[in-house]
Amino acid sequence: MSEDLSTYLETFPNWLRSLGQDAEKLARILEQKSVSQTAREYVAGGVNYIFKSLDLIPDGIDDIGYLDDAFVLRVAADLAVQEDLAGLDAESSRFLNRLANEAEFVRNFLGADYGRLEGYVRGLRKGAARGRAVSDILGSVNVQKEFVDDVRGFAAGYESPKFAAEEKNLIKMKAFFDAKLPR
Repeated sequence: MSEDLSTYLETFPNWLRSLGQDAEKLARILEQKSVSQTAREYVAGGVNYIFKSLDLIPDGIDDIGYLDDAFVLRVAADLAVQEDLAGLDAESSRFLNRLANEAEFVRNFLGADYGRLEGYVRGLRKGAARGRAVSDILGSVNVQKEFVDDVRGFAAGYESPKFAAEEKNLIKMKAFFDAKLPR
Protein backbone atom coordinates (compact mmCIF):
# COMPACT_ATOMS: atom_id res chain seq x y z
CA MET A 1 0.00 0.00 0.00
CA SER A 2 1.39 3.40 -0.89
CA GLU A 3 2.11 5.87 1.88
CA ASP A 4 -0.44 8.36 0.47
CA LEU A 5 -3.24 5.79 0.62
CA SER A 6 -2.30 4.64 4.10
CA THR A 7 -2.68 8.22 5.34
CA TYR A 8 -6.28 8.29 4.06
CA LEU A 9 -6.98 4.90 5.60
CA GLU A 10 -5.74 6.19 8.95
CA THR A 11 -7.57 9.53 8.77
CA PHE A 12 -11.03 8.59 7.48
CA PRO A 13 -11.94 6.35 10.45
CA ASN A 14 -11.14 9.29 12.74
CA TRP A 15 -13.50 11.50 10.75
CA LEU A 16 -16.20 8.85 11.04
CA ARG A 17 -15.72 8.66 14.81
CA SER A 18 -15.99 12.44 15.22
CA LEU A 19 -18.89 13.01 12.79
CA GLY A 20 -21.57 13.46 15.46
CA GLN A 21 -19.45 15.84 17.52
CA ASP A 22 -18.35 17.76 14.44
CA ALA A 23 -21.97 18.28 13.35
CA GLU A 24 -22.97 19.40 16.83
CA LYS A 25 -20.12 21.93 17.07
CA LEU A 26 -20.96 23.31 13.64
CA ALA A 27 -24.63 23.65 14.58
CA ARG A 28 -23.62 25.86 17.51
CA ILE A 29 -22.10 28.32 15.04
CA LEU A 30 -25.58 28.92 13.62
CA GLU A 31 -26.58 30.50 16.92
CA GLN A 32 -23.86 33.15 16.59
CA LYS A 33 -25.68 35.94 14.81
CA SER A 34 -22.55 38.07 14.41
CA VAL A 35 -21.21 35.59 11.83
CA SER A 36 -22.07 36.51 8.24
CA GLN A 37 -25.26 35.15 6.72
CA THR A 38 -23.33 33.45 3.91
CA ALA A 39 -20.96 31.68 6.30
CA ARG A 40 -23.92 30.50 8.37
CA GLU A 41 -25.66 29.31 5.18
CA TYR A 42 -22.67 27.14 4.28
CA VAL A 43 -22.59 25.68 7.78
CA ALA A 44 -26.36 25.10 7.86
CA GLY A 45 -26.31 23.53 4.41
CA GLY A 46 -23.47 21.19 5.34
CA VAL A 47 -25.04 20.09 8.61
CA ASN A 48 -28.51 19.81 7.10
CA TYR A 49 -27.02 17.53 4.46
CA ILE A 50 -26.51 14.89 7.16
CA PHE A 51 -30.27 14.49 7.50
CA LYS A 52 -30.70 14.25 3.75
CA SER A 53 -27.93 11.68 3.69
CA LEU A 54 -29.45 9.67 6.54
CA ASP A 55 -32.56 9.19 4.45
CA LEU A 56 -30.48 7.96 1.51
CA ILE A 57 -27.85 5.69 3.06
CA PRO A 58 -28.63 2.20 1.81
CA ASP A 59 -27.81 -0.79 3.94
CA GLY A 60 -24.27 -1.99 3.63
CA ILE A 61 -22.52 1.28 2.79
CA ASP A 62 -22.89 3.18 6.06
CA ASP A 63 -19.15 3.83 6.12
CA ILE A 64 -19.18 5.48 2.69
CA GLY A 65 -22.44 7.33 3.38
CA TYR A 66 -21.20 8.79 6.63
CA LEU A 67 -17.76 9.53 5.22
CA ASP A 68 -19.56 11.49 2.51
CA ASP A 69 -21.10 13.55 5.34
CA ALA A 70 -17.68 14.12 6.92
CA PHE A 71 -16.37 15.37 3.56
CA VAL A 72 -19.34 17.72 3.13
CA LEU A 73 -18.84 19.19 6.63
CA ARG A 74 -15.19 19.93 5.85
CA VAL A 75 -15.94 21.54 2.50
CA ALA A 76 -18.75 23.60 4.09
CA ALA A 77 -16.32 24.74 6.79
CA ASP A 78 -13.76 25.68 4.14
CA LEU A 79 -16.36 27.77 2.31
CA ALA A 80 -17.54 29.37 5.56
CA VAL A 81 -14.05 30.51 6.62
CA GLN A 82 -13.78 32.44 3.36
CA GLU A 83 -16.64 34.65 4.60
CA ASP A 84 -16.89 37.23 7.38
CA LEU A 85 -16.56 35.45 10.70
CA ALA A 86 -16.25 38.55 12.87
CA GLY A 87 -17.71 37.83 16.25
CA LEU A 88 -17.21 34.06 16.08
CA ASP A 89 -16.04 32.88 19.49
CA ALA A 90 -12.45 31.62 19.72
CA GLU A 91 -13.31 27.96 20.31
CA SER A 92 -15.69 27.84 17.34
CA SER A 93 -13.14 29.68 15.20
CA ARG A 94 -10.40 27.13 15.98
CA PHE A 95 -12.79 24.27 15.29
CA LEU A 96 -14.08 25.74 12.02
CA ASN A 97 -10.53 26.44 10.84
CA ARG A 98 -9.44 22.90 11.70
CA LEU A 99 -12.23 21.43 9.58
CA ALA A 100 -11.47 23.91 6.80
CA ASN A 101 -7.82 22.87 6.83
CA GLU A 102 -8.88 19.23 6.60
CA ALA A 103 -10.78 20.09 3.40
CA GLU A 104 -7.36 20.15 1.74
CA PHE A 105 -7.11 16.45 2.54
CA VAL A 106 -10.45 15.91 0.76
CA ARG A 107 -9.17 17.99 -2.17
CA ASN A 108 -6.08 15.81 -2.47
CA PHE A 109 -8.08 12.59 -2.18
CA LEU A 110 -10.71 13.51 -4.77
CA GLY A 111 -8.39 15.30 -7.16
CA ALA A 112 -10.33 16.65 -10.14
CA ASP A 113 -13.66 15.69 -8.54
CA TYR A 114 -13.12 18.12 -5.67
CA GLY A 115 -14.46 21.02 -7.74
CA ARG A 116 -17.66 19.08 -8.33
CA LEU A 117 -18.02 18.42 -4.58
CA GLU A 118 -17.36 22.06 -3.75
CA GLY A 119 -19.99 23.14 -6.27
CA TYR A 120 -22.45 20.69 -4.76
CA VAL A 121 -21.79 21.99 -1.24
CA ARG A 122 -22.22 25.59 -2.45
CA GLY A 123 -25.63 24.54 -3.74
CA LEU A 124 -26.64 23.16 -0.34
CA ARG A 125 -27.24 26.77 0.77
CA LYS A 126 -30.42 26.57 -1.30
CA GLY A 127 -31.21 23.00 -0.27
CA ALA A 128 -33.56 21.36 2.16
CA ALA A 129 -33.76 18.13 4.12
CA ARG A 130 -36.69 16.74 6.07
CA GLY A 131 -38.76 19.76 5.15
CA ARG A 132 -36.24 22.30 6.45
CA ALA A 133 -34.57 24.64 4.00
CA VAL A 134 -31.41 26.48 5.01
CA SER A 135 -33.39 29.72 4.75
CA ASP A 136 -35.92 28.31 7.26
CA ILE A 137 -33.15 27.28 9.67
CA LEU A 138 -31.57 30.72 9.60
CA GLY A 139 -34.80 32.70 9.30
CA SER A 140 -36.76 31.32 12.22
CA VAL A 141 -35.57 31.05 15.80
CA ASN A 142 -37.96 28.14 16.41
CA VAL A 143 -36.86 26.19 13.32
CA GLN A 144 -33.23 26.82 14.20
CA LYS A 145 -33.73 25.59 17.76
CA GLU A 146 -35.53 22.48 16.49
CA PHE A 147 -32.73 21.88 13.98
CA VAL A 148 -29.96 22.28 16.56
CA ASP A 149 -31.87 19.92 18.88
CA ASP A 150 -32.13 17.38 16.04
CA VAL A 151 -28.38 17.68 15.43
CA ARG A 152 -27.72 17.12 19.13
CA GLY A 153 -30.01 14.06 19.02
CA PHE A 154 -28.13 12.75 15.99
CA ALA A 155 -24.80 13.32 17.73
CA ALA A 156 -25.97 11.57 20.91
CA GLY A 157 -27.20 8.51 19.04
CA TYR A 158 -24.54 8.34 16.33
CA GLU A 159 -22.42 5.22 16.23
CA SER A 160 -19.44 5.26 13.93
CA PRO A 161 -19.55 2.51 11.33
CA LYS A 162 -16.53 0.33 10.86
CA PHE A 163 -14.27 1.45 8.03
CA ALA A 164 -11.89 -1.31 7.02
CA ALA A 165 -8.41 -0.04 6.22
CA GLU A 166 -8.40 -1.50 2.73
CA GLU A 167 -7.57 0.21 -0.55
CA LYS A 168 -10.79 -1.13 -2.08
CA ASN A 169 -12.77 1.13 0.27
CA LEU A 170 -10.96 4.18 -1.09
CA ILE A 171 -11.77 3.05 -4.63
CA LYS A 172 -15.44 2.62 -3.64
CA MET A 173 -15.43 6.08 -2.08
CA LYS A 174 -14.07 7.72 -5.22
CA ALA A 175 -16.56 5.79 -7.38
CA PHE A 176 -19.38 6.89 -5.06
CA PHE A 177 -18.48 10.55 -5.53
CA ASP A 178 -17.93 10.17 -9.25
CA ALA A 179 -21.42 8.70 -9.64
CA LYS A 180 -23.17 11.02 -7.17
CA LEU A 181 -21.79 14.45 -7.96
CA PRO A 182 -23.39 16.53 -10.71
CA ARG A 183 -21.22 17.11 -13.76
